Amino acid sequence: MIKTEDLNVTGVNPLTAPKDIKQEFPISEQASETVFKVRKEIKAILDEKDQRQVVIVGPCSIHHPDIAMDYASRLKNLIPQIEDELLVVMRVYFEKPRTTVGWKGLINDPDLDGSHKIEKGIKLARKILLEINEMGIPCATETLDPITPQYLADLISWSAVGARTTESQTHREMASGLSMPVGFKNGTDGGLEVAINAMQSAANAHHFLGVSHDGNVSVIRTKGNPYAHLVMRGGKAGPNFDVVSVGKALDELGQAGLRKKVMVDCNHANSGKDPYRQELVLRAVMHQINDGRKAIMGAMIESNLEGGNQAIGPDMKYGVSVTDACLDWENTRRILLEAHQMLSN
Repeated sequence: MIKTEDLNVTGVNPLTAPKDIKQEFPISEQASETVFKVRKEIKAILDEKDQRQVVIVGPCSIHHPDIAMDYASRLKNLIPQIEDELLVVMRVYFEKPRTTVGWKGLINDPDLDGSHKIEKGIKLARKILLEINEMGIPCATETLDPITPQYLADLISWSAVGARTTESQTHREMASGLSMPVGFKNGTDGGLEVAINAMQSAANAHHFLGVSHDGNVSVIRTKGNPYAHLVMRGGKAGPNFDVVSVGKALDELGQAGLRKKVMVDCNHANSGKDPYRQELVLRAVMHQINDGRKAIMGAMIESNLEGGNQAIGPDMKYGVSVTDACLDWENTRRILLEAHQMLSN
């Protein structure tokens, strides 16, 4: 017999079933209360029953647990000062899509050395999420691999589908079954059609192949996610957080019969990939809200303990991103306090 399969596969390693890893790292009562409460609050904001703004803030990617917990502890001290106007959710991103190749995140390569100990990465990710939720801080992530939600989704309050995967049928189907609100980013070209199509798809029921909690390949049936919404992150043509662009987006959402709510990503193309320009974007968004544009429901900020980014290597600095450049903590704290003051006036 001539071999006709697995010609480019060099190994197939079994992975512990989701239910077994959840038994090893079980969700606590405090963590479950955090997730339940904040999911409900975000839904209320999308339903216009809560007038606060959602702020998704934190590192572009988590690459070390100590840095994640340090950031979370600082956020915990800030939240009581701004929570009456801003519902803060920490970015806890473990998976990173790459344009070509590169480090794919803590789950894929937790040791940052190309060893790709994925089971170790899943366990480490779950442990980090548990500890942050137990502090009373809700977590947000980008759902990239369609299998990882079975391991982690019970600890996530808000999820994103990124610009590179919004057009993917697999991710639209997956989002239709997720238990939390999901933000679909506009495409990398800046167009909204792909994201609007994705939101319509995710709101409907689907049947697709997936993995059960027992780790068995299964047919997954979903009823649809009514809390999918648009995240505007700019595109190749430039930013799209301005008054005209947001207004156009709201018109297109209305024409598609979708909820007229948008979140603004302050980084990526909206900042020209300059993390320090996120302040200008956030301020412009707050001005729009104060001018009566209540359809804006939140903002996203990429922030770490220290500013900028660095290459992975033996002499990495503590608290500096290894993926996209981030705003430093002190400036993050300052602009969130300023945003709170703007909304309070």
